[in-house]
Amino acid sequence: MSAFRSIEWKNDQLRLLDQRQLPAITTYNDYKDYKEVAKAITTMVVRGAPAIGVTAAFGLAIAARQSAATTMTDFLADLDQAGAHLMAARPTAVNLDWAVQHLLTLAKETAEVAVLPDVVAIAALQKTLLTEAQGLCQADIEICQQLGTHAQALIPNPATVIHHCNTGALAAVDYGTAIGIIRVAHEQGKKIHVFLDETRPRLQGASLSAYEMKAFEIPHTVIVDGASGYVMSTRKIDACIVGCDRVAANGDVANKIGTYNLAIVARAHNVPFYVACPTSTLDMTLKSGDEINIEERAATEITEVKGQQITPDDTPVFNPAFDVTPADYISAIITEKGIVYPPYVDNLQQLLKA
Repeated sequence: MSAFRSIEWKNDQLRLLDQRQLPAITTYNDYKDYKEVAKAITTMVVRGAPAIGVTAAFGLAIAARQSAATTMTDFLADLDQAGAHLMAARPTAVNLDWAVQHLLTLAKETAEVAVLPDVVAIAALQKTLLTEAQGLCQADIEICQQLGTHAQALIPNPATVIHHCNTGALAAVDYGTAIGIIRVAHEQGKKIHVFLDETRPRLQGASLSAYEMKAFEIPHTVIVDGASGYVMSTRKIDACIVGCDRVAANGDVANKIGTYNLAIVARAHNVPFYVACPTSTLDMTLKSGDEINIEERAATEITEVKGQQITPDDTPVFNPAFDVTPADYISAIITEKGIVYPPYVDNLQQLLKA
C-alpha cells in the first residue's frame, strides 16, 4: 500500500491529493459538491485516466446526495445533468465517461424496479451509488495489481526501462498502470532502473513519477523528453512502458503528448514499446485514433514555468495535452485480463469477449 492516496472517501466527503503542489507540498482537498469535483479534474488536482474515472464516480455519488428532488423522475434528471457536467471536465480519458455512465445506468436500472415510495427509494439509491463508487475505488487497486503481475512476463531481470508522464499510484487509486508494472517488478526483487521523461509542459515525470520512485526506493534517473533517443543509443534499454487515456478498436492509443515521439524513437532502436491500461480504457466504439477527441489546454502551460513567463508577449501557442500513437508502433497492450499482441483489431475483441 502506498504511503499516500490520490483518492479517498473520508469523513463523509471526497478527499483528493492536490497533485499540482507536489513534490514540494503534500496537500489534501475535501469535496462535497460535484461541480467542485469536476473543477478538480479540469484543473488537474487529480489526473491520470484511472484516477479521473474513480473521482468522477464519487462526483456523481456526491451529486446524488446534493439532489433535493422528491420524485424519482426529477432525481434521475439531476443525475443526468451532473453526469454531463462531470464528463465535460476532460474529454480524452475514456475512464471518466465509463465511470459516470456506469453509475447512471445503475441508477436508472435500480429506479425501474423500485417499489418503495420515491422519497425512500431516492435515499436508498443515494447510498447505493456511494457504495458503487467505493467499490470502483477498491477495484482499481486490484485491477492495477493484476495488470502489473501479468506484465512481469515481459520484464527481464535486470531491466532498464523508459517511462513517460506519470502512471503510478498518483494516477490511480494505488499502484497505477505502467509504473505499477515497474513497482511490482521491484517488489518481486527484480533489479530495475527507470529513466523518467520529464514530460513537458506540466513535468509530471520530473515531479510526480520521481516523487513516487523516491517513495518506493526504486532506482531512477530523470531525463528531458528529447534525450530518449540518445539514451536508447548509448544505454541498453529493455523496454519503453507507458500508460494511456484511450485505446481505439484498432489499437491506436491516446496518451500524454510526447508518447508518439517516444514510440518512433523506440522503433528506430528496436526497443519494445508497451502500453499498460485497464480494460475500462478500451473504447471499442472508435475504429481508430483519428476519432479520439484530443484535449487542448491553456497556452500558459507552455508560455509560463511556475508563473514566470518564458516567451515573448502574445506568442502563438498550440498545446495539445495528448497525441495518438499508431498501433503499428505498439509491441503489446497490457491489461488486467492479460497481454494483447497484434493484430489488435481481432485480439482486443477476443480479450473483451473472454
